[in-house]
Amino acid sequence: MNHRRTLIVVGLALALGSAPAVHAQPVIPGSTAFCLYEVPVDENGKRRWLNLGIVQYVEATAREVRLVYGGGAFGAGHEARIPVSGIEEAQTVLEKLRRVAAACR
Repeated sequence: MNHRRTLIVVGLALALGSAPAVHAQPVIPGSTAFCLYEVPVDENGKRRWLNLGIVQYVEATAREVRLVYGGGAFGAGHEARIPVSGIEEAQTVLEKLRRVAAACR
């Protein structure tokens, strides 16, 4: 059977339902290993993203949301600070963090 006839036969089989069903693969929105969250620009105006997959803990106060990561065995951790104007804004930042992390599952 030539290529054209094969395409016609496969097309008819699909149209008549005699071929196995083809299911689309689910769209995976992200990965817990690489889940980026944009934090405020640094003092030099550079845009920055933090990989939420490495965040160890988050602290929220009325002044800032602090994300701590990379502590390691020697305590050489890092942090990203997101200034806020009150606890309500801190809650909004935490909710956005939750939404971004949920999309990365």
